[in-house]
Amino acid sequence: MPSSKVVFRFLAEPTDVNFGGKVHGGAVMKWIDQAGYACAAGWSGHYCVTVSVAGVKFRRPILVGQIVEVEAKIAHTGRSSMQIFIQVRCGDPKTQNMVETNHCVISFIAMDETGYPIEVPSFKAVTEEDVKLENYAIKMKEIAIETENLLHTV
Repeated sequence: MPSSKVVFRFLAEPTDVNFGGKVHGGAVMKWIDQAGYACAAGWSGHYCVTVSVAGVKFRRPILVGQIVEVEAKIAHTGRSSMQIFIQVRCGDPKTQNMVETNHCVISFIAMDETGYPIEVPSFKAVTEEDVKLENYAIKMKEIAIETENLLHTV
């Protein structure tokens, strides 16, 4: 059975800072994409590409020197797609008390060697938390599709 979860842990560095002295949102988005990719590739066993990011919510800043944890877990799968719930936390490395800084759902498609979508293993929500995250991921996917359709109907 493929792994349904990946966790990255590292320290926020001075090179990650924006003009306001906090970790740049773009750096956080890069970490989200990297953890999401590692989770999607591990689940599917194939190269994966990012399709969309939905429901990005920034709650608090990350400071230089804080420990950062980016957790990516499979929340829902389609035929070739995977919706991955990402939660970013940070905290003082001395206490390891972590607080959520942001979360989102990122969608990936698994690709074969020729660049075409390929089927992925099906994810089955087992725990109450898994069911809750799967429902959230499905809703975020629907909102992303609905929003994209608005652009093309105008």
